Amino acid sequence: MAGSLSENLFQQVTIIGVGLLGGSLGLVLKEQGLAKTVVGIGRRQTNLELAVQLGAIDRFTSEAHEAVCDSDFIVLAAPVDTYISHLQRWGQKVPSGAIVSDVGSVKGQLVFDMEAALPTTASFIGAHPIAGKEKSGVAHATSKLFVGARCIVTPTPQTNADALTKVRDLWEAAGSKVLSMDPMVHDWVLGAVSHLPHIAAFSLMHSLQDLQEKTPDALSLLDFSGGGLRDTTRIAASSPEMWRDICLANRENLVNMIDQYITRLQGFKQLLNDQDASGLAKNIEQAKSLREGLT
Repeated sequence: MAGSLSENLFQQVTIIGVGLLGGSLGLVLKEQGLAKTVVGIGRRQTNLELAVQLGAIDRFTSEAHEAVCDSDFIVLAAPVDTYISHLQRWGQKVPSGAIVSDVGSVKGQLVFDMEAALPTTASFIGAHPIAGKEKSGVAHATSKLFVGARCIVTPTPQTNADALTKVRDLWEAAGSKVLSMDPMVHDWVLGAVSHLPHIAAFSLMHSLQDLQEKTPDALSLLDFSGGGLRDTTRIAASSPEMWRDICLANRENLVNMIDQYITRLQGFKQLLNDQDASGLAKNIEQAKSLREGLT
């Protein structure tokens, strides 16, 4: 179950990007009384109006600096490639003692760049709640999204201890299991267990499209798909904009990981060419054992 705090953790929170994650965090803040006021900033007024109706934010504005200058906690829930440009516009307006954080799934050098872009009187605390759906948008937001999920915080030698404690308290109140990780290690780990699987799902759907062109009798391959295909490719329905940015931001790790994945596919292909039944059985059994260990 989600935790609770006896009083407001923050006076005013500004959420930049009120989509699935930003909207869900807003619901947590409001339902648990963790913030006195929650302000939303986004590109589409209709989405922000819906966020108000759902109770994820109290109000919204198109002027980020107007909200930021009165906020003690600012959360970036926009595409990760916009973070620096956001700070360039309003970073110097962040009040002394305020905390800037995020919900992005890429950290690495970005964390250090964010620290450098803020005034020395403010703090940046990288945070990555490992939670979500293949559907995006505030319409799918829920205050239960983070319950039981891991949330990784990525402190650096420059991190303010009190700010880190507040961010940990927030995510624990949301029901997350919070752990700390070096920003660079974070990107390697998440590249392997999250980013690479998404690339595999995207590529599998493209492969099916290619195979459709070679399918005889004008049969539709997807008409014959079952649970296996749906389970394997569910995450291919994720936000194109978000995953474009994630892939580019973590590209160095992902290029190496894709090479490793290709090596494994080539190995499986060779077993087929060799008609190596025992080798195939061993390969599949090893994969089955690894999958059964997944929690």
